[in-house]
Amino acid sequence: MTLNRSMALNKKKQPSLAQLRAFAAVAEHLHFRDAAAAIGMSQPALSGAVSALEETLGVTLLERTTRKVLLSPAGERLAVRAKAVLEEVGALLEEAEAVRAPFTGVLRLGVIPTVAPYLLPTVLRLVHDRYPDLDLQVHEEQTANLIEGLTSGRLDLLLLAVPLGVPGVVELPLFDEDFVLVTPLDHWLGGREGIPREALKELNLLLLDEGHCLRDQALDICREAGREDAPVTTTAAGLATLVQLVAGGLGVTLLPRTALKVETTRSDQLLTGYFADPAPTRRIALAMRTGAARSAEYEELAAALRTALHPLPVRVLDADA
Repeated sequence: MTLNRSMALNKKKQPSLAQLRAFAAVAEHLHFRDAAAAIGMSQPALSGAVSALEETLGVTLLERTTRKVLLSPAGERLAVRAKAVLEEVGALLEEAEAVRAPFTGVLRLGVIPTVAPYLLPTVLRLVHDRYPDLDLQVHEEQTANLIEGLTSGRLDLLLLAVPLGVPGVVELPLFDEDFVLVTPLDHWLGGREGIPREALKELNLLLLDEGHCLRDQALDICREAGREDAPVTTTAAGLATLVQLVAGGLGVTLLPRTALKVETTRSDQLLTGYFADPAPTRRIALAMRTGAARSAEYEELAAALRTALHPLPVRVLDADA
């Protein structure tokens, strides 16, 4: 439909839902009394609504006789349309009811790859047990894509490392977690505690590919330790591959504590080293658009997640952290 035609139609008198409902009832029952009873309308009011609809549309919908009611050819065609319109209005009202009810409908959650495998079991269990009517849809993407998805409206909520420093995005902090050093069995730092950050100056550090925020965090840790040169000679697309490279003796890597149990059990050729306090850390949070319509739900979800995360090797944060 062209814009001009659409504007012209909008200027015309529009049929009301009551008129469409009356006509649809008559089309179904082919009897005014039965149709009126079906929709709880008086017979004179129903007859008047159908007549008003015929006047609005400029077509005859019914052939009335003293014994029965028949649909005209136009009525047969338009009855299908009227039914479809009423069904869509019903669906709209149902959707509005679902929106009014908290923790129902679709929630599109974006998660970074270095969080998804380790936190999703907790998130999914919480949603299943506490919010059974919530349709959670998970999207695993790198940080830049997640932010684009949030700001464009493609995603509703993010679970990722912060700070983001993005205007129009509110961060709901969940926890801080330490980084640990993962080494081959024969490495001199394997199994040690109290490792000084300065040790990173001399290590052959293996990191994730460009685009992963965990890579950037690790490089920041190296710079804080006084290492200015680029320490990376080998990279991997995921933490599982990264750990296998370490097990093969190609170097060492940094893992967040939440990933440690899953990733280091993949090989018996690994040792873990722990940094001296204060250990290098990362912060994980939920992120939402400023002024999001469901912001109260997201804040409640963040609070529930903080409670659910206590068994993990993290430092759970207060809401105002």
